[in-house]
Amino acid sequence: MGQKVHPTGFRLGITENWRSRWYADKDYADQLNNDLEVRKYLEKRLANCALSKVEIERTGEKIKIIIVTARPGAVIGKKGADIEGLRTDVEKIVGAKVAIDVVEVKRPELDATLIAKSVAEQLEGRIAFRRAMRKAVQSAQKSGAQGIRLQVSGRLGGAEMCRREWYGEGRIPRHTLRAQIDYGFAIAATQMGSIGVQVWVYYGDVLPGQRPTNPALESSSRPAGRGRGKRPASERGAK
Repeated sequence: MGQKVHPTGFRLGITENWRSRWYADKDYADQLNNDLEVRKYLEKRLANCALSKVEIERTGEKIKIIIVTARPGAVIGKKGADIEGLRTDVEKIVGAKVAIDVVEVKRPELDATLIAKSVAEQLEGRIAFRRAMRKAVQSAQKSGAQGIRLQVSGRLGGAEMCRREWYGEGRIPRHTLRAQIDYGFAIAATQMGSIGVQVWVYYGDVLPGQRPTNPALESSSRPAGRGRGKRPASERGAK
């Protein structure tokens, strides 16, 4: 029986960093549950702000929350009014003083989570899943991704039986630890049921001595990468 591992957890300490960075001894479970509550609240509060990920740092009594989003203006609000209200609400959940930093995703077409959410929104809007997949893959390729794989699973097209289809371009070395791969997941709540959307985006290899960088946060564009061993554009039925 095949076993699957999360692409981010598989590369922690190599090309990926922890989303929560703190140390606890006796109150580890309490702080972990607290982090989960904060993330759940922020995902609900910032559902329309193109939220990519939330990072939490704890140093003593200080708590720092880093919000990575493609729409920082919607998070901050006019003259910082929205972010002040957000900080107040988060402090009630955490029970301590909180500092919030907002990081902008300058190229959302390269962020796996934002790609997955975009495709899920299109599926909820009754757009054909093959069209949404092809458009997302082409946008990532034009922005400089060396490889991308997009997979949807569920009652595709209102079919009676669930199935899985994927569309990919370039290389996706998912078993290579030094490969910098961004992974995203989203769920589309359609009338026919839930459809899962998974996205893998390959940025390139991180060689010893190099520091991993996220191309989605950089404004400068790069030419589209041409990976070795290019795979077929589609699997069975994905045209």
